[in-house]
Amino acid sequence: MSQRWSGVSTSSSRADMVPEIAAAVGFVSSLLRTRGCVSEHQLQVFSGALQEALTEHYKHHWFPEKPFKGSGYRCIRINHKMDPIISKAACQIGLNLQQLYQLLPSELTLWVDPYEVSYRIGEDGSICVLYEAAVATPVSSYGMLTCKNQMMLGRTSPSKNYMMTVSS
Repeated sequence: MSQRWSGVSTSSSRADMVPEIAAAVGFVSSLLRTRGCVSEHQLQVFSGALQEALTEHYKHHWFPEKPFKGSGYRCIRINHKMDPIISKAACQIGLNLQQLYQLLPSELTLWVDPYEVSYRIGEDGSICVLYEAAVATPVSSYGMLTCKNQMMLGRTSPSKNYMMTVSS
């Protein structure tokens, strides 16, 4: 059975992106929390704003039947330049760009894909999985280069996968 959701045809069992967005929001919020410069109330406001912004940003770019499609669009990236979605959410709690650069890693890549959320800190860091769910139907990745896989092509050492859980 198929249903229409936000203009995207998806299977009824995975029509939402709630767990993936929750994992991404929880991770970024935990990075802000570890520095101790942001209050719990500010973190709650930031988390709500980031969740809303990601949901809106991804709503026409979420393809559970083809999880790798749109991966580059959904990638959150800080590479000596702040991701605009993070800065928009941070603005809601009064954090400016300079403060964000002090609180967050200067190199961060966060992939938010259907069934998996993973991140890498630094250009040569290991890719760590934050959230992983079973795929309801087989997804063929043969011959497909995802945003994450393209970045791994130039690695000189094998990648190490770690599982990290984030609680709020």
